[in-house]
Amino acid sequence: MILAAGQGTRVRPLTKNVPKPMVPILGKPVLEYLIEHLARFGIREIMINVAFNHYKIENYFGDGHRWGVEIGYSYEGGREYGDIVPKALGSAGGMRKIQDFGGFFDDTTLVICGDAIIDLDIRAALDEHRHKGALASVVTLDVPRDQVQNYGVVVTDEESRVQSFQEKPRPEEAKSTLASTGIYIFEPEVLDLVPPKQEFDIGSQLFPLLVEQGKPFFAQKRFFNWIDIGRLTDYWSVLQRVLRGEVAQMDMPGNEVRQGVWVGLNTSIAWDSVQIVGPVYIGSNVRIEPGASIIGPTWIGHGSHIRAGARVERSILFEYTRVGEGMRFSEKILSPQYCVDRSGETLYVGDEHSPLRWGDARG
Repeated sequence: MILAAGQGTRVRPLTKNVPKPMVPILGKPVLEYLIEHLARFGIREIMINVAFNHYKIENYFGDGHRWGVEIGYSYEGGREYGDIVPKALGSAGGMRKIQDFGGFFDDTTLVICGDAIIDLDIRAALDEHRHKGALASVVTLDVPRDQVQNYGVVVTDEESRVQSFQEKPRPEEAKSTLASTGIYIFEPEVLDLVPPKQEFDIGSQLFPLLVEQGKPFFAQKRFFNWIDIGRLTDYWSVLQRVLRGEVAQMDMPGNEVRQGVWVGLNTSIAWDSVQIVGPVYIGSNVRIEPGASIIGPTWIGHGSHIRAGARVERSILFEYTRVGEGMRFSEKILSPQYCVDRSGETLYVGDEHSPLRWGDARG
């Protein structure tokens, strides 16, 4: 199961019009990388719980046949005053809804949050879960102590049995440096502990219940890439890493026309009078006028327009973004509607107090 019903409030405005799992990395939704990874390990049946902007997930992935899997969807919401309103049931509540409806979780189930890219050895994780006779397992990653305040921390005994949790503790108060990655393995009996038809969370409610009742609940300490986009600062950092080629199995699209410069189809670029320093990706139908500078790592989405004399460095431009003549954008996430810096501060088009000018390249 992939959890995809949340609102993604910590990465707004990126999620203003799209669900968080649909936020793009190298032009592909995060959720697509997850589905591809599951398919590589022979997982063929995938349920996704959806709520906010659910149709954007469903329209993109359909029944899953393009990825060699079968995908089902569980919508969370209801009718209020004549309108259909999304209402997430929490990670565990969403699972219970699926189970009560059709009994999908009749075997060992892998549960993954839909807002991270992973290269976890799923087969090894399942083998460890079964070898220990676990009813539930949480996959953890050891993080530096000065970063524990960004995560839910798992405290275990010498046999890796879960003892307690700390939610984003201060480094000096942390009892562990094992961060929960939002990857879980459950046996069907776990869902008997989840009350039906109400909001219920895996981390804050189900896990403490498993500990309290002394169930065989274990943490797995694994070494793998876990690229989380829980916050806006994470998203900017992840894209910088990807563009620098630091993440395996994530190749740049387009053709490499110069060292570190990849270009899509049908672009209009004044090559003799622009400065482009890679790594840079320039999407299809992008126009870059004379005197512009593009300094990587930078991603320029398709249909964008960089006006004369503009400078864009270490930034991400979503599709159809126009950068005004002579403007300077550094370490920004830019769309036709908004501009976000790496700390999360947001400006919107038309803000009279901003010296920056940008907009929609389609207009």
